[in-house]
Amino acid sequence: MNQPVSGFSKKSKDEKIEWLAENYLQNNPDSVQILKKYWNEDTSLQQLHDDFIENTLSNYYMPFGIAPNFLINGKLFALPMVTEESSVVAAASNAAKFWLERGGFKAEVISTEKNGQVHFNFYGSEKDIENFFEEVKPKLRLSIQSLEKNMKARGGGLVKLSLIDKSHILDGYYYIHATFETLDAMGANFINSCLEQIAHTFEDEARNYESFQKKDSYPEVVMSILSNYVPECLVHAEVSCNVEELTTKHNDGKQFAQKFVRAIEIAKTESRRAVTHNKGIMNGVDAVVLATGNDFRAVEAGVHAYAARNSYYGSLTHAKIEDDIFTFWIELPLAVGTVGGLTSLHPLTKLAFEILQKPNAKELMKILAVAGLAQNFAAVRSLVTTGIQKGHMKMHLMNILNQLHASKEEKEKAMEYFITNPVSHSSADDFLKKLRG
Repeated sequence: MNQPVSGFSKKSKDEKIEWLAENYLQNNPDSVQILKKYWNEDTSLQQLHDDFIENTLSNYYMPFGIAPNFLINGKLFALPMVTEESSVVAAASNAAKFWLERGGFKAEVISTEKNGQVHFNFYGSEKDIENFFEEVKPKLRLSIQSLEKNMKARGGGLVKLSLIDKSHILDGYYYIHATFETLDAMGANFINSCLEQIAHTFEDEARNYESFQKKDSYPEVVMSILSNYVPECLVHAEVSCNVEELTTKHNDGKQFAQKFVRAIEIAKTESRRAVTHNKGIMNGVDAVVLATGNDFRAVEAGVHAYAARNSYYGSLTHAKIEDDIFTFWIELPLAVGTVGGLTSLHPLTKLAFEILQKPNAKELMKILAVAGLAQNFAAVRSLVTTGIQKGHMKMHLMNILNQLHASKEEKEKAMEYFITNPVSHSSADDFLKKLRG
């Protein structure tokens, strides 16, 4: 039976691997070799990776790919994408090429404010807490002066403080809502440091406030934390063309546009469809977020909250036909950075920013929104024409062949065979068995 371990973080990497193998990988004699196989031969680079998190044992590699031909606001981009899903890069590339010939993508940042809250309990008079907040607000701003010095010098910092009363929903619950401008930094550490100082000053000042002393009812801070829901940090991206320009050798442009718009309307109406619809959008967004060393979990959480902002979960993209003009667009809340965190540490992340021509945070927001829009266009286009599986399974075929240990020659023959035959795990298995006699 496995036993708890103490002092694990103080063990060397070899000792940690040995402990793991002895306790949890007894049935896998290759486990130690597998973990060490993915160590980087450059010891300084490996040390850099080891320091990203605690208890690092190895590296978990994911493909770093490129989707070219993205024309965004008249400028050509190649998007670095990190993902394990077979069809993501291919779909993005296809959408980029499709719209390259139709004017490309247009994108603009609508707003860039981020936010955080100091959550506290207060069971006294509503008037007392409102009066106290207005009186103490200048001191709260002053208390973070040293923390926001550098951010202010660049044009950012604390924007606004507001008192929000939620006691009608949860007894005694209030919070201070703080909005920030963090420019090219994602700003999580900056915002959290400011919020904690504001909370400390808020409680200190409350202890000396006369109205609270008389009634023995002081505000009590519960927690201080930024929010990953950033509807005031918003970007818009779109494509448009005459419906006739959507005509291809396989599809009539007008019929395609009508069916496409209908598919978007379904995703706006039915949450079960919307979840998968939006997941496809995030296939594109997350891949670029990962490549640029940003926090895809924070982005995901904020985006999906935004999709449910109207009390139901719906599509993040929109489409319409007016006067024979087809327009397809997206609005996303995106809090990302181009400085700080892994953006200046991970060598591949630095390379990704070079590939993207060193964008600032606003430019990265536009690129990410375009990546999501392109991914969604490719997915919906497949759904309303050939079906999603035809293209997806073609891309997935290589994964299946690798699982079946196909040789290089077998892969080449299989790729040729499945150009005109449906792909599945069983059909690939049958093909290889026949090939091998």
